[in-house]
Amino acid sequence: MSALDLIQGEAELDDDEADESFDEETGEVTRKSNGINGHVEDSSEEEEDDDDEEAARAVREGFIVEDEEEPEERERRRRERKKRRREEREEEEAGLDEEDLDLIGEANPEFERKVAAEPKLKRLKRGHKEDREIAPRGVGDIFDSDEEDNVSPIYEDRRSSHRAQPRGLEDEFADFIEEDFSGDEGREREEDDAEVARTVRRDFAGVKDAAGLDETAMEDMKEAFGTGFEYDWALELQEQDEQDERQPDGENGDGLAKGIELKDVFEPSQLAEKMLTDEDNQIRSIDEPERFQIARKPYKHLNLTDEQVKEESLWIAELMLPNKRLEQDLREPFQKSIAKVLEFMITDEYEVPFIFQHRKDYLIHAAKIPVTPDPYNPNAPQYVVNAEKLLNQSDLWEIFDQDLKFRALVDKRNALQRTYENLTSISSLQDEVFEDMLPLAKTIEELQDVQDYLHFQHSSRLADFAIVNNLNAHSTHRRPGASKVIFERIRNGKVYGLVRAFGITADAFAQKALGEGKRQYTEDPAELPDDMADSENILDPPDYSSGVQCLRAAKAMFAEEISLNPKMRKVMRKEYYLNGVVDCFRTEKGLRKIDEHHPYYEFKYLRNQEIVDIARQPALFLRMLTAEDEGLVEVKVRLRNYDDLRTRLYADLESDNFSEVADAWNRERREALDIALLKLDSIMAKGVKENLRTRCEDEVAKSCREEFLKRLDQAPYKPKGMILGTLPRVLALSNGSGVFGRDSINWAWVEEDGRVLENGKFADLSVGDPDRGSPDGADVKAFVELVSRRRPDVIGVSGFSAETRKLYKQLEELVEQKNLRGADYEGEDGKDVSDQLEVVIVNDEVARLYQTSDRANTEHPGFAPLTKYCVALAKYLQNPMKEYASLGKDIVSISFDPNQRYVPQEKVLKQLETAMVDMVNLCGVDINEAVNDLYTANLLPYVCGLGLRKASQLLKAINLNGGVVSSRAELVGDADQHKLPAVGPRVWNNCASFLFIDFDSAEPESDYLDNTRVHPEDYDLGRKMAADALELDEEDIQAEQQEGGPPAIVRKLIKDEAQEKVNDLILEEYAEQLEKNFAQRKRATLETIRAELQQPYEELRRNFALLSTDEIFTMFTGETRDSLCEGMIVPVSLKRVTEDYVDAKLDCGIDGTVPSSEISDNLDVSATQLYSKYQTVQAKIQFLNRKALTATLTLREEQLQIPYRKVIDRMKDEWDYREEEKDKELMSEKNDVSGRTQRVVKHPLFRSFNTAQAEEYLGSQARGDVVIRPSSKGLEHLAVTWKVSDNVYQHIDVLELDKENEFSVGRTLKIGGRFTYSDLDELIVNHVKAMARKVDEMMLHEKYQNGSRADTEKWLTTYTEANPKRSVYNFCINPKYPGYFSLCFKNGQHAPVQNWPVKVIPGAFELQKVQYQDMRALCNGFKLLFLNMQNRHRR
Repeated sequence: MSALDLIQGEAELDDDEADESFDEETGEVTRKSNGINGHVEDSSEEEEDDDDEEAARAVREGFIVEDEEEPEERERRRRERKKRRREEREEEEAGLDEEDLDLIGEANPEFERKVAAEPKLKRLKRGHKEDREIAPRGVGDIFDSDEEDNVSPIYEDRRSSHRAQPRGLEDEFADFIEEDFSGDEGREREEDDAEVARTVRRDFAGVKDAAGLDETAMEDMKEAFGTGFEYDWALELQEQDEQDERQPDGENGDGLAKGIELKDVFEPSQLAEKMLTDEDNQIRSIDEPERFQIARKPYKHLNLTDEQVKEESLWIAELMLPNKRLEQDLREPFQKSIAKVLEFMITDEYEVPFIFQHRKDYLIHAAKIPVTPDPYNPNAPQYVVNAEKLLNQSDLWEIFDQDLKFRALVDKRNALQRTYENLTSISSLQDEVFEDMLPLAKTIEELQDVQDYLHFQHSSRLADFAIVNNLNAHSTHRRPGASKVIFERIRNGKVYGLVRAFGITADAFAQKALGEGKRQYTEDPAELPDDMADSENILDPPDYSSGVQCLRAAKAMFAEEISLNPKMRKVMRKEYYLNGVVDCFRTEKGLRKIDEHHPYYEFKYLRNQEIVDIARQPALFLRMLTAEDEGLVEVKVRLRNYDDLRTRLYADLESDNFSEVADAWNRERREALDIALLKLDSIMAKGVKENLRTRCEDEVAKSCREEFLKRLDQAPYKPKGMILGTLPRVLALSNGSGVFGRDSINWAWVEEDGRVLENGKFADLSVGDPDRGSPDGADVKAFVELVSRRRPDVIGVSGFSAETRKLYKQLEELVEQKNLRGADYEGEDGKDVSDQLEVVIVNDEVARLYQTSDRANTEHPGFAPLTKYCVALAKYLQNPMKEYASLGKDIVSISFDPNQRYVPQEKVLKQLETAMVDMVNLCGVDINEAVNDLYTANLLPYVCGLGLRKASQLLKAINLNGGVVSSRAELVGDADQHKLPAVGPRVWNNCASFLFIDFDSAEPESDYLDNTRVHPEDYDLGRKMAADALELDEEDIQAEQQEGGPPAIVRKLIKDEAQEKVNDLILEEYAEQLEKNFAQRKRATLETIRAELQQPYEELRRNFALLSTDEIFTMFTGETRDSLCEGMIVPVSLKRVTEDYVDAKLDCGIDGTVPSSEISDNLDVSATQLYSKYQTVQAKIQFLNRKALTATLTLREEQLQIPYRKVIDRMKDEWDYREEEKDKELMSEKNDVSGRTQRVVKHPLFRSFNTAQAEEYLGSQARGDVVIRPSSKGLEHLAVTWKVSDNVYQHIDVLELDKENEFSVGRTLKIGGRFTYSDLDELIVNHVKAMARKVDEMMLHEKYQNGSRADTEKWLTTYTEANPKRSVYNFCINPKYPGYFSLCFKNGQHAPVQNWPVKVIPGAFELQKVQYQDMRALCNGFKLLFLNMQNRHRR
């Protein structure tokens, strides 16, 4: 059955078909029948066609001259046609659909549907548009979920006819018969044909009727695939443009026709997502590596001079040297190496992989060390070469990042220099401080200091320059603030004389503090400060009419000058980095929330952390900042020796004189300095804190990169007897999150080429025991048959829970018991051998994302999610790198570091991308395979020089060239062979050696070197080495090349199987000659050529890495060594209770056992007296077996009273124990303040919280999480608080009945008089969790609106204004009444917005006292309720 068979009314184009058409002249309906029904065939239509052809031919030959219409008449007719088409579309959208008519019929039994009596099958012919009937639109369409469903029944058969003849067939036969028409008649006929050919209505109605899809399913389908009408307006504009282009210039205004572009049709966000913006197209077209273009986009205008490049190399070397720890004699070569790398990046535009692979010699320092001559071996070398690696690939990426930072530095410095030059152009300004400090600024912070100084010192001049040059609207100059205006007034008034009287300038004082330049001394005035301030020379009414005001203003001015002086800020910044410490103080919120079990407790009272300590623990500092953002702690940076620094600065500022005047002025100087230090302290602390955050984020991101590199650096699983890199055939199995032995096991068989040939399910793979008479499981025979038939190389297994380990052990036992073996291979003795199959636990982090991805649905649409998961497991075994590459930006969903969540995703993604780029270029990409395989094409964006845009452009060009690449040179185009360029010369230089082409010895044009890591620039070296290995002279070389071209020499080496002869070549001599004659350092390159000639693109990745015990433990349980370890107290669910022991299960799935000695402190009490099956209790972990995923537990009260505390080795004065004890006492007092006995319930979800504390605790938890707490109504009640949504919490009162005593939990729990439960676990699962599932169902529904009720009502109003004939409804949450939602609806444009409350109850929704089991039923029920209400109003 095909898809067409599912469509009702599908046209059958045969000779027996009854047909009807419209007469072209009269518009009457004519019927055409065959002789079977007794009617004579009518051939008038064919005769008319013949007449039309003759008339057209006469027109062409000039026998008939038609009268031309006036331009005005022609334009009027064109406007009328457009108006008619627009009205028809509007009327089409106003029609009733099938479901609306059914709904009206249900609500109104007297309503009868009128069905047009038309033939079921008919062929649609061209007719007059104005004769088409449009069904009127009624009221039954209210709240229809999709506008596009409302089609008149008259059009249903027309839709079927259009489906019968796809547009592709129309295009195929469109020009088979030529029809020539002149002028407007031709255009009209063409427009009529196009109108008939256009699908009048595309709809899913036929599919819905045939497949039985309900309204919700249809809405989902239309939401996913659209209705087909979204861009009709753009197609009409395009048609109009084409018509305008066909018109003569006189009819089209100025004769120019502007075509419609993508940006005229799609939203900018859509174009950006698909990378189709003008900027994206520019990146594709510019011959520069894509990553360079994107990274350097902010600095396009900046061209570094030779001096700046030299400065940059020194700048980067100073930053990187402290972490390299190189010997003193290697520092100069290190700096030269960085300079060379910058030259490659900036001048040659080489990316990191190219430099690392083909300029490796410049990353190594090789020194020749003479050796003592050996008298017994005169031919012994006179020296040995000592090679030191200066830069690795990670260093190259750091240089690339530092280059961007230096460009930002230079750009800002140039902008400041231009600003200063602008100031000097309008005044005779010379600021020595600015001129001295600008060239010395080495960081953005120091440049910011210079900028702040400039804007403070010359704010009025900057304002004047902006006015003169009319820069107010678009200038980058900052508008001076009110404080700067005040200081400018002081600087230009009399009060500034008092500032000069301080006896030293701010810059001179800063220079003394910095310890640089000529030392200046402070001079004292002759008058006391108060006397001078009261003198006429200083007083400046009305603002400064008293001496006190003047002195205060002078001190503020002097303090501001000190705090804004770049040299003084340099002093303070240096002090902070050398002597700064970080303290962490809890807030009031943190006091309550951070208890001893909280992950933030490790720094709740942390003090005196030095900057170097923070640098060694970047994750700790990021967690502290996260806690600060949550309002739990306050992180402060301060100077440890602040008082000593202030005393030292006092000495630099004060005068050395001994007098009353000197003492008085020194007091004023100290006060001014104190003011300045307060400002500097705030500025420096904030700056250092942010700088530390950035550095810590960078370190964690780099840690993610290193971990990702490890996961990428593993070859495919190597089948036994095969070389590394051979792809295995894999049988993958998983039980997902199912219970072992109860739920089914999904499996998939994947060939080495990635094809999934088989998949299925097993129910029971248990191995029997013949000695005991127990048979094998039901599916063991099928499993053995599958393995014997397919002969896999490996069995992969993984899953979502600890139960998977049991499956793994079962498969190992099954393989051993049944002696299941892998494929045969040739042994050392030449005979075929095979080994027992290996069962491997596979890393499933990619598979978890793949199983629900769009890619999985596209590749395997009929597979179950768990089967798709198995497919991904198998492909991970075949090539981990391709699996990671297929994720794209979703790679950040995988955790590579426990603290990754504290780093911005963009920063992590950037580092992960560099790791992928490194590994993809190490392995190379088969370009022809990438053209034909999307899975391989995912690697292309990471190839050196390419990116997402250039990779897509590359594939597009290759397909235009025929879909096959024969040589690397072909990628830059070949005019002789009519090959379009796929990349530009610069990009080709970067990517050529990383795109390889399989060598075909049978193809004369195939070049062996195109299949190697050798770059085309080194092909001549490779051919020279091959010729020398074959010992060919010049004549032999020339003869070979004349016969087979330049590749002939290497082809001969391969043909003669003489590759090993290259090992006899002395590469040192080659390298010396190249460096001497061509100034090229190629020693490492020569080694690469030698290796590639012997084995092209050899697999250089490490062997496939099997997961460690800790990695398996984390994958199956979600726990780490920090989150679950011995000594922790955890909730467990009791699975079996006996007299001697108790079996339990932890929340993470680990099986636990409680021995008899650990059940109770009272040995006389048995487990069955204390506990029951399925009970949840608190237990302490005594021993944790991470390999077997089991634990030994204790339930003894004595042990449970000892809380777990993580042991942290702290130095002296790093923890505030006094504050900790003080807070414990304070919390104890707060708990006892009510004066009544605090109730304690033995349940893992119980907390001694009040309402506010419960809401605060649940604030950071997930939706649906619960807290059980004491009730204020007394001991016969409990309160259950659960999180409905963000900032919405429902508090449930639970009445306890049948209590043993006042402190025990009642055996019967009632809620609201309607719901009754036997224990708290049942209440949580069947009441709270059931309601939480309904809340999730509501909030994930397409009719749900995020936001307030006002926002929803506004949206409804806007929608009905845009669609006046439509009615619409939506749901939104009601935060005022937790557990309720509002159903808001608007019946047309002019109707008021109404809302009905929807209550969430366990397992259902309640509307108008009627319960509905799901959202579909709720929506349908609402429609019926509303229609009934409307009918009552009409009566």
